Amino acid sequence: MSEVASVSLARPLADLSGELGRSFTEYGFAIVRDHAISPELIDRAWRKSQAFFALPEEVKRSYHISGMGGARGYTPFGTEKAKDAQLRDLKEFWHVGRSLPPGDPLEQFMPPNVWPDEVEGFRETFEELFLAFETTGRRILAAIALHLGLPEAFFDPTVEDGNSVLRLLHYPPVAESQDGAIRAAAHEDINTITLLLGAEESGLQLLSREGEWIAVAPPEGALAVNIGDMLQRLTNGVMRSTTHRVVNPVGAAARRARYSMPFFLHFRPDFEIRALAGCVEPGREAEVEPPISAHDYLMQRLREINLA
Repeated sequence: MSEVASVSLARPLADLSGELGRSFTEYGFAIVRDHAISPELIDRAWRKSQAFFALPEEVKRSYHISGMGGARGYTPFGTEKAKDAQLRDLKEFWHVGRSLPPGDPLEQFMPPNVWPDEVEGFRETFEELFLAFETTGRRILAAIALHLGLPEAFFDPTVEDGNSVLRLLHYPPVAESQDGAIRAAAHEDINTITLLLGAEESGLQLLSREGEWIAVAPPEGALAVNIGDMLQRLTNGVMRSTTHRVVNPVGAAARRARYSMPFFLHFRPDFEIRALAGCVEPGREAEVEPPISAHDYLMQRLREINLA
């Protein structure tokens, strides 16, 4: 049985694209080491994230913006639930989106960010981290393009000014009885690809094709990267958007909070998700899902998970 690939992003793309592509095809996941996000920036981001979530509840809730579906600012504990799930997830989070210049035509799709005054350097840290994640994500997409037989820069215009989101996640310590709720119920991601920092702490699991839950545990500082539904749809299922979850820890780990930072890299809102011709078998064109804009697909899916 093969395993989820663990690749160094410092290698030439042509050398790693096959290994990375096969892992995404089989598991929908890969571990990426030696990315360009600096350890200093990551450490600073952890400190700022923990400082925010340690604020009093009433202060955090002052940054919750009703009617926006959690797109920016704070989303309180127990708000989000996975598609078709009966119970809400045991987490709270903060969303950072793209900072656009005033009057940008994409403002209709991307609301302005909000920033907590109580945490010094919060805005500067997470605007820097957002761009660093985006740079790394583009390199991973370039490797995927090569694996699919496309030009290396194929995805660049599809994600230019994309509606990407950096999520700061806090899972509080787990009570003895949660009535069946877990930190993040089984789900698939909506976006193009997800880059996750903080998966060293046990709990992240993917569902294999054989129906078995497999732990995903990258080394410290590495990224767990997975395919989202948008890229699965674009590749007609060649790249696999895999069901995954975050289960509750046991023992001493249950008494610790867990923090993570996923970056949901998105296509630009006006990009049409239409199955790539090279991913469609001749004679099966009628089975392909119809084209849809990235924005319309996002809104459709957000309604399913209680965020719109």
